Amino acid sequence: MNILLRIQCSRIPKVSMRSFHKDYGVSTPQNFSDYESIKRDCKIEVPEYFNFAKDVMDHWAKMEKIGKRPINPAFWWVNDNGEEVRWNFQELGSLSKKLANVLTESCGLKKGDRVIVILPAIPEWWLINVACLRTGTVLIPGTIQLTENDLLYRLQTSTAKCIITNDTLAITVDAIAHKCKNLKSKLIVSEKPKEGWGNLRELMKHASDDHSCVKTRHNDTMTIYFTSGTTGSPKMTEHTHSSYGLGLSINGRYWLDLTPSDIMWNTSDTGWAKSAWSSVFSPWSLGACVFAHYMPRFEPTSILKTLSRFPITVFCTAPTAYRMLVLNYKSSYKFKSLKHCVTAGEPINPEVSEQWKKKTGLDIYEGYGQTETVLVCGTFKGMKIKNGSMGKPSPVFDVKIIDENGDILPPKQEGTIGIRVLPNRPLGLFAGYVDEPVRTSSVFRGDFYMTGDRGYMDEDGYIWFIGRSDDIILSSGYRIGPFEVESALAEHPAVLESAVVSSPDQIRGEVVKAFVILKAEYKSHDPEKIKNALQEHVKKTTAPYKYPRKVEFVHELPKTISGKIKRNELRKKEWGKV
Repeated sequence: MNILLRIQCSRIPKVSMRSFHKDYGVSTPQNFSDYESIKRDCKIEVPEYFNFAKDVMDHWAKMEKIGKRPINPAFWWVNDNGEEVRWNFQELGSLSKKLANVLTESCGLKKGDRVIVILPAIPEWWLINVACLRTGTVLIPGTIQLTENDLLYRLQTSTAKCIITNDTLAITVDAIAHKCKNLKSKLIVSEKPKEGWGNLRELMKHASDDHSCVKTRHNDTMTIYFTSGTTGSPKMTEHTHSSYGLGLSINGRYWLDLTPSDIMWNTSDTGWAKSAWSSVFSPWSLGACVFAHYMPRFEPTSILKTLSRFPITVFCTAPTAYRMLVLNYKSSYKFKSLKHCVTAGEPINPEVSEQWKKKTGLDIYEGYGQTETVLVCGTFKGMKIKNGSMGKPSPVFDVKIIDENGDILPPKQEGTIGIRVLPNRPLGLFAGYVDEPVRTSSVFRGDFYMTGDRGYMDEDGYIWFIGRSDDIILSSGYRIGPFEVESALAEHPAVLESAVVSSPDQIRGEVVKAFVILKAEYKSHDPEKIKNALQEHVKKTTAPYKYPRKVEFVHELPKTISGKIKRNELRKKEWGKV
C-alpha cells in the first residue's frame, strides 16, 4: 500500500463493532413508515446550483469538525492481504481536493472535460469520483474487463481528454492512444513510474489540499455511462449533478434504509452504474459509511467471512451472487451486525430468497432500475414482500404499465414499464443519450419514458418483471447487447453468420447463447474445438463476461422478409425448454 494511504489510515483509531450502531441488531425500518404517505409527501427541491462534493460531502466534514457528527469512518476499505484504509469525511475532503488539483494543474482539465476511469475497487477510485465532482469534469467509468477494441471505441466516441487506469490496462491504452486525438493526459495508479504517464499517487503527495469547488448547475453533465445496445455499439447515457447527486438520495433513504450510523457494502463492479448508486451517492447522501472489500474475483466464502468479521449493516449484491452465497453458506457464519439485504440487476429467484432467509434470518429486498434511472421501484424495508415482485414505484416516480400506443393498462395486463415524464420530468431520469437525439426520442412515447422492460402491476400496486422487450441479455448482473457478441464472432474466420440470445441458466439466471452458421470449409471440423476457439476469440475481442457460454451450430437462422434475424424466435425456443 502506498505511503499516502498508510498515513491517512493511521490517523483513525480502531473502531469497535458496536461504536457505529446505537441500535445494535435492530431489524425494524429506520426511515420507512407508510408507503402512501411517503409517496405523497416525498418532494426534493432542486436548486439552480448543486454539487454533491460541496453540498453533501463538505457538509458532513463540517459536522465532524464542529463536533455535531462522530468522527467515524465515511469510507472503509479492506483487501485479501489484510490491508485496511479508513477515512472520515474530513480526510475524504482533503484527499479529494489534492486529487482535484492534480486534475486541473497536472492534467490541465477544465469544467466539462471528460475523464475515463477504469480501475478496480481500490481507494483511489472513490477519491477520483469526488475529485471529478469538485472540478466539474465528467466522469466516465468503465469495467477493468474492457478489451483493446472496447477502450478504443470509448476513447474515440467520448472524446475524453484524460484516462486514469492501472498497470494492466495502461499497456493497452498505449497501443491505441495514437488513434485518440483528444486524449491529452494519462494517469496511472501504480507503485512504479511509467513513461508517458503521470503517477497519480506521486502527484498527490505534492499536491495542495487547498481547492475551491467549481460551481455547477443542477443540470450540468456529471457522469456518462456506456450501456449496451441491441442493434448498435454501446451508447453514452448522460446523468446530471441533480439526477444522480440528488436523485440517489431516495435510494439511500427508502430502499437501503440508511442513516449516519450504518455501514453499507455493495459488491458491484466499479464500471457499472450500480456502483454509483450504492457505493457512492446513496450512502454518502445519508452520511453512512461506504465499505469496500477488494478481491480480484468473486469468492463466495470470502464474502461470507467478511460479512461475519466486519460490522456491515446493509449489504447489496446481485441475485446470482446470492445464489452462490446460499450454496456456500455454513452455520459457522454469523452476521452479527447485518440487518438489511437488498438486490438488483436481474430478477431474483424466490427460492434463493427463501433459502437466504432460512439460513440467515434476513429477507432480501429487491429493487429495479436502469443505467438511465435511479431506483424505479423496490420493496422497501417495512413493506410487505411479495416473492418474485420488484415492489412498488419509487416515491419520486409515477410508474405505469403502458401499451404500444402509450396508454395505461389495467392491473394484471402485461405491457411495458413506463415512467411518467409529462407534464413534469421527474428527478432521477437521465438527460439523454449523448449526441443521439433520435435514439433519445425513441425511448419516449406520449407522456412516458419507456424502460424497454415488460411487466405487469397487480391490484396492490406491486410491479412484476416479465422480461426485456428488446434483446438485451441480463446475466449475473451484467447487461449484454447481442450486437457486440455477434460483431466479435463475425471477425472469426470460421463464422459465416450468427445470432445471439439469452438462454436459461440455473446459477446465473440467463447466459449468452450463440447460434452459429459455419463457413463451408469449417463444417467438417471438430465442433467442440471450434466452439472453444469461438469462445476464446470473443473473450479476447470484447469484454470477457460477454462470451457465449453456450454455442449451437445451425444451418440457417430465422429471418424477416427484409433479412433481419428474428432473435425473438430463437429466444422463445430457448426459454420454451425450461
